[in-house]
Amino acid sequence: MTEVRHDWTQEEISKIYHSPLLDLIYRAATIHRENKDYSEVQISSLISIKTGGCPEDCAYCPQAARYSTGVDVHALMPKEEVIAVAKRAKEGGASRLCMGAAWREVRDNRDFDKVLDMVKAVNELDMEVCCTLGMLTENQAQRLADAGLYAYNHNLDTSEDDYKRIITTRTYDDRLQTLEHVRKAKISVCSGGIIGLGETTADRISMLKTLSNLPKHPESVPINALVPVKGTPLAEQPRVSVWDMVRMIATTRIIMPKTVVRLSAGRTEMSTVEQAMCFMAGANSIFAGEKLLTTPNPTFDEDMFMFDLLGLKPRKAFKNGRPNEPKELREMSINEVF
Repeated sequence: MTEVRHDWTQEEISKIYHSPLLDLIYRAATIHRENKDYSEVQISSLISIKTGGCPEDCAYCPQAARYSTGVDVHALMPKEEVIAVAKRAKEGGASRLCMGAAWREVRDNRDFDKVLDMVKAVNELDMEVCCTLGMLTENQAQRLADAGLYAYNHNLDTSEDDYKRIITTRTYDDRLQTLEHVRKAKISVCSGGIIGLGETTADRISMLKTLSNLPKHPESVPINALVPVKGTPLAEQPRVSVWDMVRMIATTRIIMPKTVVRLSAGRTEMSTVEQAMCFMAGANSIFAGEKLLTTPNPTFDEDMFMFDLLGLKPRKAFKNGRPNEPKELREMSINEVF
């Protein structure tokens, strides 16, 4: 079994990332098979429960109020609509629903109370529930945990050195602090980044170094390819090479062997063959459904056809145990996976 490390250096990760491509894929695939059922893929469905009007200036995001991107502002989605979307996602094969709100941070108000009710309602459907709502305080993270939240997504996006080029309305430390609050509340951590922002290879490696050297690796690491949106500062960025995605996924799999690595935004631009290479390199999670918040995504039917072709199967919900489950039962579940 591969050793789990938290002391990776930039040089070590760079050597892995730049190794000959076929050697890199083979090493990642071998580690993946040692640590997980390689044919099992976790399927999440992502919905925007509050769209547009965000005060942040993330250079890639069509939901920022300061950019003219054609995204309309919508108030918080009613709970009944969220439940209906969750049911359709579950019928399509998703085991997790991720709810995203275009907020800078969570505020202790009626909208947050409604989100807590949504978390409880989706839990009752026997689905894992994830939220991405911006920055959290310790108390807010605990309230989400008490409501039964399974995971919280808060991406680092890029390296600490590159961060101010992409976002100026919050700091890198703000993001890391939110991850600490999530971890303290015993919520599963989901944190990754985006490639194709104009970053250097060194920036990509630095971001992976930060994630892999956290006291505990994130349970999920999404690797996103930028989807350029007209009206944002990064609208003219070229498409990321699939081989860059493969290198990122394989490197993530090698340095974080037990983590779920999600092939995330950018899949609509990939052929089935290209996605197969990503799965071979260690990806074992996808977002399914027609949209990722506001950008296109493959449908459930397309993904099920691909799964059948590649011999993949959806991972069941709560494979690693349920929120607030006794420690002994969680450890039994984890041992079954690893």
